[in-house]
Amino acid sequence: MGILYDARKLKALDFLNDLCEYAGKDEDFINILWQEFLCDEELYREYLYYADHHTFLDEMKVCGYSMSDLYVWQMDRYNIVRELGKNPMACNKESLVLNAFKEMANMKRDPATYIKRIQSGKGNDRI
Repeated sequence: MGILYDARKLKALDFLNDLCEYAGKDEDFINILWQEFLCDEELYREYLYYADHHTFLDEMKVCGYSMSDLYVWQMDRYNIVRELGKNPMACNKESLVLNAFKEMANMKRDPATYIKRIQSGKGNDRI
């Protein structure tokens, strides 16, 4: 009798590790986000789509906000840094994508807080 395992999950975890390594995210971030994916089928489906297509599925919405909306919000948060001509690791595409997934997980648990943050405007002092 053979051992059954889900190869897709192993590939998904490998992709997450690669993204996080490129984005400069630590192992704690990886573990937290992976647990979010494993506990939330809808969020995991969005992640799998991103892993396969390098774009968001945007099927999941929280109070009308999609993954693309949260990605753009992440970009706006770092707009001041970009205007100064300095692009730290926290401002690269992979980091913004990962942060958008984490924000979506948080937003699903506490929509009011995150909607208030999004609607209050850009700037790191408002986060």
